[in-house]
Parts: sequence; structure tokens; C-alpha cells
Amino acid sequence: MNHLALPSFAPNGHLQAVIEIPAGTNTKYEYNKHLFQFQPDLRNDEPRRVDFMSYPLNYGFIPSTRMDKERGGDGDPLDVLVLAEHLPTGSVLEVQPIGLLLLKDTGELDHKVLAIPVDPSKRIIRATNWEEFQRDYSAIRHIIEIFFLYYDGLGTMLLMGWGDEKAAKEEVIKWQLQEISPV
Repeated sequence: MNHLALPSFAPNGHLQAVIEIPAGTNTKYEYNKHLFQFQPDLRNDEPRRVDFMSYPLNYGFIPSTRMDKERGGDGDPLDVLVLAEHLPTGSVLEVQPIGLLLLKDTGELDHKVLAIPVDPSKRIIRATNWEEFQRDYSAIRHIIEIFFLYYDGLGTMLLMGWGDEKAAKEEVIKWQLQEISPV
């Protein structure tokens, strides 16, 4: 299966997420678009392990998106951060966006949709939108910021701010490939 070619939105209108890196792990996995499989990301021919702390949430991408370099992106699919218990690499699930983390990685846009599973039994927080997340879980926002500002070494990432769930959905539509998004 080509995970990149899955639709960004499920037929019912929910956003889809593909998990590359499960919460609680340090090894950075990426989807190999030529082999259609998940593999450890390599740095200096060695599997890349984050030498900071484990990923505090599930990290993946929104299928059928690409942050084009011509428009300032990093050339990869739009990232998604899923607040849920450990989800295995390769999991595909429907998510509800609740925010948008705005980052620059060595000068390129590297925004990340913050989401929760649509299935309430998979959620680890009660917030279902940006206002509730800000009000009830601002500490999580700070942990996410600190993780991404330091996980690859100080000075590689620049925090540009946050957006709400509407900004997150607009970001998905902005970077979508050929498919038409639901209204």
C-alpha cells in the first residue's frame, strides 16, 4: 500500500493521519516513497535516534499533501502530531485537528497539525478544539514547543507561533495534492 497516496480526508470528511513515529520512542522513522515502507531515518549511515527525550506524541503525516519547496515548504508531506497513546508505525487513523504548530526548520516551513483521534476511546485529553486545549492543557503546548525547539539541536528550529483548528484544516487544504477536499 502506498500510504502517501491515501486521501487526506476520509469519505466521511475526517482528516486522515499516517503514523511514522510512535509516542514514547526515540528512533526517527520515515516513509520510503519508493519502497512503500517505513524505515529508520539515516544520518551518517546510522539509524537516527533522537538524543534528547522520547517523542511526547505520535508523529506522522497527512497523506496526499506536500509542502512544496517552491512555496517555502520542506518538500515533505504535512506533518501531524497525534495526542494519543502509543500508535504503531504504519497506523492510519481518522483525526480531528485542534491546532497548528508553526515552525521553520533551517529556513523552510515545517508546520505540524496537532490532532486528536476521532475515536473518543483513543483520546488521552478531553479538549476537542484549540480554545479548550489552550485553557486546559497549556502545559502540553509548552512541552511540544520545547521538544521541537531542542530535539535536533538548538538553533535548527524556529517557533513562529500556533494556529487554531480552522488554521490547521486550511493548512491541509493549502498543501493538498490532486484530490478535492470536502467542504
